[in-house]
Amino acid sequence: MNTLYCRLYQRTLQLASYFLPWRKPTLLEGANSLNKLPEVINRKGMSKVLIVTDQGVSSLGLMNSFLQGLDKAGVRYSVYDKTVPNPTLDNIEEALKVYQEHRCEGIVAFGGGSPMDCAKGVGARVANPHKSISQMKGVLKVRRKLPPLFAIPTTAGTGSEATLAAVISDPRNREKYPVNDTALIPHYAVLDPLLTVGLPKHITSTTGLDALTHAVEAYIGRSNTQETKELSRKAVRLIFDNLYIAYSQGENIKARENMLKASYYAGVAFTRAYVGYIHALAHALGGFYGVPHGLANAVILPYVLEYYGEAVHERLAELADVLEMGSLGDSHEKKATLFIEAIKELSKKMDIPRKIDGILAEDIPLLVEHAWKEATPLYPVPKFLSRNDLSNILHLISTAKKEEV
Repeated sequence: MNTLYCRLYQRTLQLASYFLPWRKPTLLEGANSLNKLPEVINRKGMSKVLIVTDQGVSSLGLMNSFLQGLDKAGVRYSVYDKTVPNPTLDNIEEALKVYQEHRCEGIVAFGGGSPMDCAKGVGARVANPHKSISQMKGVLKVRRKLPPLFAIPTTAGTGSEATLAAVISDPRNREKYPVNDTALIPHYAVLDPLLTVGLPKHITSTTGLDALTHAVEAYIGRSNTQETKELSRKAVRLIFDNLYIAYSQGENIKARENMLKASYYAGVAFTRAYVGYIHALAHALGGFYGVPHGLANAVILPYVLEYYGEAVHERLAELADVLEMGSLGDSHEKKATLFIEAIKELSKKMDIPRKIDGILAEDIPLLVEHAWKEATPLYPVPKFLSRNDLSNILHLISTAKKEEV
C-alpha cells in the first residue's frame, strides 16, 4: 500500500472526524466517588443493569460497597464476571445473554481494560442485534446508540473509560482487533483512586506504561489537535511524576489519583489522535500468545521510538522539554534520546523485562501481517515502517535467537 494513499486516507478520516458526534464521559472523581454512582443510575430511570467484570475484581470484594449502594438505590443488577484478559468473542456473547435474559437497561464496566472492552462489545451487540462483533471491527461500523454505559476503572492505564475503542480477541483465529466507533465512548466514568490502592506492583507498572504509550503515540502521530497535544503533554508529566510513587508506595492516594487522571487524559488524546505500530504489535502478541496488553506496550515502546529515528526527534524533544530534560541548545536528537532513556530507566526501576518470552521465530511472519494490517492505512504514524521493519522489531524484543524467516 503506497504512502500517498495512506496519508490521503488518514487526512480524509481526520477531516471527517470533525463532523463525528464526539463526547466525553461525565466524570465522578476523587476518593469515594464510586459511592455517588448508584444514585446517578437511579436518576436515569434504570431499574436493572448488567455489571461486566472479572474474577479478580469479584474475588477481591472491590464491588461490595457499589452493590450495596445499588440495593439501597433500588437498582437491581446481574453480574457477569467471567471476562478474561484480552476479552474474547465468547465473553461478549455470554454477557450479552445475561443482559437479554435479565432485561437489563444499562451496562456497568467494572475493572481494567478487559471488562471495559467486553462491556463495550456487549453494548455494540445490543445496539446491533443482527451484526456480529467481527462485522463491526474497524472504523465506524457500530453506528447506533448504545444503552447507557458506565465505566469504573480499577487500573490506571487503559484509558478505556474515555475511548471509542474496544479491543476483542478471537482465539479461534489467534487474532485481536479493535472496534472503533464514537458510540462506544462511555457515558459516565468514575475515577476513584481507592479502587486502585490494592493493585499488585506489576499491574501498577504495566498499566501505567500503557497510559504512557497512549500519550506518546498520540503525540507523535499526524492526526493531532491542539487539545490532544495538550492532553498528551499533561499525561506524560503526570506519569513521570507519579507512576513510580504509585508503584513503590501503593497506598499513596494522591499518586493513585494523579495516575487515574493521566490515564484518562491519555485516553481522550489517543481516541482522537490514534495510536501506531507499538499498539499494532502489542495486539498481535496479545492475540497470538495472550501477552498482557500493558506489558507488551511497556516492552515495545522504546524499541519502536528508537526505530522511528529522526522522524520523531522533534516531537520527543518537546516531551523532553515538558519533563525539563536536557540543556538549552541541545539538539532535538539529544533530547529525544534523553526522553527514550528516561522511559527505559523508569521501566528498569519497576522490573519491566526488556524482552518478551515465548515468541516463536516461525510465528513472526504472521505476527507481522496482523500488525501491518491493523496499522495500515489507519494509523497516522510519524513514519511508515515496512513488514521487514516490523519483523526486525519483533526479533529485537524476542528472547529467541534470530532465525531465517
